[in-house]
Amino acid sequence: MVAGYDTEEPAMHVKLKEPVEELRLLCRREKSARQARRLRIIILAAQHQTAEAIGKQVDLSPRQIQNWVRRYNREGLTGLEDREGRGPKPALTAEEADHLRARLDAGPGPEDGVCTLRGKDVQRILEEEFGKIRKLGAVYKLLHSLGYSSLAPRPRHHRADPQAQEAFKKSFLNR
Repeated sequence: MVAGYDTEEPAMHVKLKEPVEELRLLCRREKSARQARRLRIIILAAQHQTAEAIGKQVDLSPRQIQNWVRRYNREGLTGLEDREGRGPKPALTAEEADHLRARLDAGPGPEDGVCTLRGKDVQRILEEEFGKIRKLGAVYKLLHSLGYSSLAPRPRHHRADPQAQEAFKKSFLNR
């Protein structure tokens, strides 16, 4: 034994809001394995087991066990239910996404200096016009989420002359 430290971990303190037998019945009837495991944690904690011992039985860390018992003590059975996660924030607001769609649908302008917008160009537009700095992979992911594909027809220069190109093809093939 280390001086000043008790090697025995204290048992979990559970404020039972339902009888243990009712919790066991709910655990047996539960269709969700995750929810059944959480009910089992409360049952084992009510039997004065430690977080470490419970964790070994249900394959969770002692910290997770403590968190589930704390949520049950605060909220009862509703505390054991899954909650919506916050998730990542969207890259653009709805207004910004609409503005970007309009900008991309309009095609490249003279200020872009290119005949077709590529990922790097959209990356630059996001930074200059929206103040959003994104890696190239995130730009492609954003474009995909907006309904754009990275596949595009071969670009045509704005000063290209289709008749001159056809005449060239005919004269080249007749040689």
